[in-house]
Amino acid sequence: MGLFALLPVVGPVIEKAFGIIDQIVPDKDLATKLKTEFETQLSRMDYSYLEKEIEARAKVIVTEAESQSWIARNWRPITMLVFVYIVAHNYIIAPVIAMFYPGMVRLEVPPDLWDLLKLGIGGYIVGRTGEKMIKTWKGKNDIS
Repeated sequence: MGLFALLPVVGPVIEKAFGIIDQIVPDKDLATKLKTEFETQLSRMDYSYLEKEIEARAKVIVTEAESQSWIARNWRPITMLVFVYIVAHNYIIAPVIAMFYPGMVRLEVPPDLWDLLKLGIGGYIVGRTGEKMIKTWKGKNDIS
């Protein structure tokens, strides 16, 4: 799968598409040819819109970080810390307390909270990685 296997979102989608090709096309040589053509077409596509999207997201985060308002600067980190506390409470603190107080109520983490936590952490990691990749690609090696 080459370069696309390294991308956290695109890799699994391509892997799924390759699985579908393998199931639908009985001739293995034809399936291999189709998968190669599919990957070739994907590599020829223009992904410049991704650069613009990543830059726009980075500008929003930079603007928030440089804001004079304390809440505007810190709402994302506070939100993520609250999520981390909820997870730590439910899976570390509450079980320890429950050993001494068996009646301790443990709240389940809603699936939407997990999605937000994954999005928040993943978005930061992907956004920061994308920002570094774009700066390197453009030849700006002054990444901090």
